[in-house]
Amino acid sequence: MAKPPLKTHLRLERPPFACIALLLQGGGALGAYQAGVYQGLAEANLHPDWIAGISIGAINAAIIAGNAPETRVERLKAFWEGITVDPWYGGADHITPLILRGDDARQLFNQASAARTLVSGAPGMFQPRVPVPWLQPKGTREATSYYDTGALRATLERLVDFDRINAGKPRFSVGAVNIRSGNFVYFDTTTHRIGPEHIMASGALPPGFPPIEINGESYWDGGLVSNTPLQWVLDCGARRDTLAFQVDLWNARGEVPGNMSEVMVREKEIQYSSRTRANTDNFRRAQKMRNALAEAVDKLPAELKALPEFAPLIEHQDRSVYNIVHLIYRAQHYEGHAKDYEFSRLSMEEHWRTGYHDAVRSLRQPEIFERPARHEGVFVFDVLRDSGD
Repeated sequence: MAKPPLKTHLRLERPPFACIALLLQGGGALGAYQAGVYQGLAEANLHPDWIAGISIGAINAAIIAGNAPETRVERLKAFWEGITVDPWYGGADHITPLILRGDDARQLFNQASAARTLVSGAPGMFQPRVPVPWLQPKGTREATSYYDTGALRATLERLVDFDRINAGKPRFSVGAVNIRSGNFVYFDTTTHRIGPEHIMASGALPPGFPPIEINGESYWDGGLVSNTPLQWVLDCGARRDTLAFQVDLWNARGEVPGNMSEVMVREKEIQYSSRTRANTDNFRRAQKMRNALAEAVDKLPAELKALPEFAPLIEHQDRSVYNIVHLIYRAQHYEGHAKDYEFSRLSMEEHWRTGYHDAVRSLRQPEIFERPARHEGVFVFDVLRDSGD
């Protein structure tokens, strides 16, 4: 891997929040951006108390939660270097980047790299089925996907300490979809003992990857229902003051497409961004109401609070405050609709560097660490968009 960027920010004191949450969206090869963001957070001494992920975000989350803080970045690098081994790219200091000047040349490189992934798979992650699933017996696992993901299990077992994950600190959650019921399910260390199969279930995107069976039920990628674990962390945990870093790989904002290639790009961005900002806005309104309800309940006489009809009001009151920091990957024009399965080393290193520098720029803003006033309840930041970057 290319030389890591120089540290450009200082180690921080623990912010005044009971929980630091790291939320990782799905997005395939774009997930190296999340690894770069985590490197920036780790160097700033911001270690999460709760990590939640979906699809590639679940894999990154498992590597982070399943290793000691001092080895997490090293293990993330081992994973991303392992799945992007590319014999026709010599690294950042070699000739390939020098000849890829201009968007047209880079677009051709990325398209060729994505085509190579379709034909050959990604080492340590997935490989094509032979024969193809159409020639496999109906009802077999081999008939339900184009790729075999057995290599991913071996990679997870090598890079992740599942005993550490199941020790419960940090709390760990990954989302998947029950194929039979169609319901969204979270595997969480407060309710499940996590193994490689739970991570693989979260990333089992059909028809590429096969369903994963857990306790007699089959699961697919959580991104089919919601590609962002934001709502789970905000609504399903014990309410406490939270600083959440929401790392998204798909940008909900974009331009009207002008050709079919741009249509396919924009379709994926809308489908997999999971309306993160809309969900955040809804949560902000709801939390403001819960804070106002807490103020109103405080003014009730004790005899009214004891009445059973007031129990729902008391149950829903909440004085917790939340800062939600969005870090959203903004793709380059040359990346195209195959950017989530373009596993070249060159693109991986670019995604990682971008995530790192986006984290550094965001962490330079002191306001993201300031607690909201109780009557506000929630502050939301998108530092890079607001700064025009």
